[in-house]
Amino acid sequence: MAPKQQAPDQSDQSDQSAQSDQPLLAAEAQRKADVKRAAGEPAQDAAKQADEQLPNVNMTPQMMVQLMNAELAYKKGDWQGPYLTLMSLAQQTRDPRLAKRAAEMALSAKQPDDALAAVKLWRQYAPGSDEANQYYLGLVILSDNLAEAESALKQRLAEATPGSRGLVMFQMQQLVMRAKDKEAAVAMLERLVAPYGNMMETHVVLAQTALARGAKADAQREARAALQIKPDSEIAILTLAQVTDGEEQSAKVLADYLAAHPDAKDVRVAYARLLVNAKAYEAARQQFLTLDKAQPNNPGTLYALGILSMQMNDSKTAEDYFTRFVDVMDKAPDEERDPTKAVLILSQLAEERGDIPAAMGWLDRLDTNDPKIQFGADLRRAQLTAKGGDLPGARKLLGTLKSEDKAEQAQIVLIDAQLLRDAGRNQEAYKLMEQGLKRFPDNTDFLYDFALVAEKMGKTGVMEKSLRQVIAKSPENHHAYNALGYSLADRNVRLKEAYALIDKAQKMAPADPFIMDSMGWVQYRLGKLDAAETQLRKAYQLRNDPEIAVHLGEVLWKKGQHDDARKLWREARAKDPKNDALKTTLTRLRASL
Repeated sequence: MAPKQQAPDQSDQSDQSAQSDQPLLAAEAQRKADVKRAAGEPAQDAAKQADEQLPNVNMTPQMMVQLMNAELAYKKGDWQGPYLTLMSLAQQTRDPRLAKRAAEMALSAKQPDDALAAVKLWRQYAPGSDEANQYYLGLVILSDNLAEAESALKQRLAEATPGSRGLVMFQMQQLVMRAKDKEAAVAMLERLVAPYGNMMETHVVLAQTALARGAKADAQREARAALQIKPDSEIAILTLAQVTDGEEQSAKVLADYLAAHPDAKDVRVAYARLLVNAKAYEAARQQFLTLDKAQPNNPGTLYALGILSMQMNDSKTAEDYFTRFVDVMDKAPDEERDPTKAVLILSQLAEERGDIPAAMGWLDRLDTNDPKIQFGADLRRAQLTAKGGDLPGARKLLGTLKSEDKAEQAQIVLIDAQLLRDAGRNQEAYKLMEQGLKRFPDNTDFLYDFALVAEKMGKTGVMEKSLRQVIAKSPENHHAYNALGYSLADRNVRLKEAYALIDKAQKMAPADPFIMDSMGWVQYRLGKLDAAETQLRKAYQLRNDPEIAVHLGEVLWKKGQHDDARKLWREARAKDPKNDALKTTLTRLRASL
């Protein structure tokens, strides 16, 4: 396909909720939720007890001055002096809060040994503090002092109440797996939980540790043992699915469980993710719809439904779900979820349906306190301003953008050139890019876009030289291989070389619809009409793009399927009435709509 400009992609449609590379990490998410609950009330009680045991210290004026000076020095970037002051005051007063503050200073300065010394003092003065114990164990494990950690963890497990012991195990698992020596950490964890073989949680932990050391059969056996103890456990079935060979079999494990336990939310989420991985988008959407019905304002579900709707080319429904998602996030902000991506997608969707004011309106809802987000939003505003018919205003906006970052400076020039190209002012775009290359000679994105402008100007030699420079500087840049291969195929020259270049790009990015389109186009040029049709249909299914429709239409026209070709061309015209590829194709084939 005619290569797309590599301007900043502010509408990345990849989804962590619906398209995870490891869909069964829902088990890990569940464990984290359990750990939070485990650390909730007991930790609050411990904190309360710690507060009640604070020493009765009269803060002298001298101490106050020391504290204030320490904090001021720390804010100016000095950590060691303030740390020593806090440690000294903690020892004088036996106040755990001062030791805690010293630990925080050392941690922020990435000084684990000093942080551990402060945390030990903190634990000494507040022995009931769960937070101090967590810090202590984390630092000891990170330092790979596993023997010291094992003793403390063993005591912690023994002292836990029967009702909380399983949750403590999950908490320990997260902590222990941070150790540098993974093999020793896994062996230690297995020793720690071994005495509690009658607990479901023990076997879940053992299944995970077995998986970590590559013992798949042991992992499966332990997961089944967990289910034997507690057949309705969501975390046990999720673990079994995670350690089962093959996603198809994992999906069956989850589907069978859901048939008996339809209200198992975490299992349904994991099952839906597996369906997404299998590209069974409609089936996945049905699972998320079930989740949405049970819990209408769950942001993860709404986001996943938005992404799935886009993948199924249902922009209107996608817009509805993303709007709901953003509204929910506005009412109940969540530190773990950032609505930025959804807002940018909504802006893009509004632009695609021709509503430029709405697209601008979504940009106004972005968090402008983040300079990176602000910069990206300003670039988008310039593009939308130009699309709305005000090219001078758009270029003026770009002229006001300032950045110390070389990559951002290059982006400004790239967008400016793109606006000129879109307006048909290719000569000006070329000159702008040519001057820009002197400032950004090593920027591969800049070289790539310069090649596209050069081709528009008919400078195919300059285009090819630039793309080969991109390939030399960035051998894994599949866009460059695709662009060069497509250019050769489109000009109907050196077709074997074109095929080899596109084939290499496709091996790097097999799911890219634009590369599929290029492959279909070069196969068409080689006279392989059936293979071309297969590739182009696959590409059009993944991405309802006007240019793919034009190419597929031409292949069908050559095969004598004129009505089908016209239908596709009408779809392309409806989406982009000014599409140059459509106009030239109709003229060349002497076809009419």
